Amino acid sequence: MKVLVTVKEVAELADDFEVEGTEVDDRYLEYDLNEWDDYAVEEGVQMNEEGIADEVVTVTIGPERSEETIRMALAKGADRSIRVWDESFEDVDLLDTEAKAEIFSAVVAEEEPDIVLTGVQAGDDAFGSTGVALADAIDFEWAAVVNALDMDADEGVAHVRRELEGGVEELTDVELPAVLTIQTGINEPRYASLRGIRQAQSKEIAPKTLADIGLDADTLESDLTLTDMYEPESESDAEIFEGDAGETAGKLAEVLREKGVAE
Repeated sequence: MKVLVTVKEVAELADDFEVEGTEVDDRYLEYDLNEWDDYAVEEGVQMNEEGIADEVVTVTIGPERSEETIRMALAKGADRSIRVWDESFEDVDLLDTEAKAEIFSAVVAEEEPDIVLTGVQAGDDAFGSTGVALADAIDFEWAAVVNALDMDADEGVAHVRRELEGGVEELTDVELPAVLTIQTGINEPRYASLRGIRQAQSKEIAPKTLADIGLDADTLESDLTLTDMYEPESESDAEIFEGDAGETAGKLAEVLREKGVAE
């Protein structure tokens, strides 16, 4: 069984930063593997270790800089990676879900995985639709917000537990090939060992252009336009009590009585 995991490098803001137009300068950003994708990678690696999967391949859309982040997935046990990028992306402010799904669809057509794992959402733009859009594009069955997975490779079925709204969970079976969007809590992502980090240096990261996967710059055209970016105002009505424990407890009790919480 081949597992394909979509991974994304996300930008994390420094505590203090400045917005310039619709961008934040690189000096205020640090890059890391998307949290939810980390859980998806871990799930794929565990399937490999349990003998369910023969190969775990990651695929990302990102510039050469992102290879440092991608190697963390390799250091944790993924076998090889694919990175899609060319000059067509450089003028794109916001890559929409349809474009991502089309690019990943082309990679799926080449790799022919039995199962695709994606993080349930991205930590930077908070998009959470790529996995399901991909499943629709390639006509795979899918399950979203998966927080438990039990693979039955012989039967070609994934037994999954999904997190629904209001704390409700659903148990369902998904026939392979399938796309599963992975929720946090499904496992505990491992730290990359020094041995794994060294081994990752020799693992393959295959750079591919849009032309390499049978697409062109028209794929990136979008109806979405990034029009503004700003730092939201922060407000706080927190009240800090001064004094020793007895004094602060008395002041807290007074507030609770005023609010009707205590008598």
